[in-house]
Amino acid sequence: MRNNIWIYLSIMALVTYLVRVLPLTLIRGEIKNKFIRSFLYYVPYVTLAVMTFPSILEATASPVSGFIALIAGIVLAWLGAGLFPVSVLACVVVFIVELFI
Repeated sequence: MRNNIWIYLSIMALVTYLVRVLPLTLIRGEIKNKFIRSFLYYVPYVTLAVMTFPSILEATASPVSGFIALIAGIVLAWLGAGLFPVSVLACVVVFIVELFI
């Protein structure tokens, strides 16, 4: 069992290394394809959203309060507010909703 951990860690390190090095070695010139450029442009945003969205709903005592805070944050961000006001509003909304639930 103890030796398996080192095998797993080695495989994870190899895969992580290959994922980061292969694009650098295979793609040498500028990417001219519009679809691939737009795909690569949005990868960081999608990755961040995929990691953040479940945490928003599960970080509160009730998923309902997390969802309501998410909607409130989206509306405030849509209206042009910055990151700090949006996060403060989300925290206040969670606090208020959890008082009543």
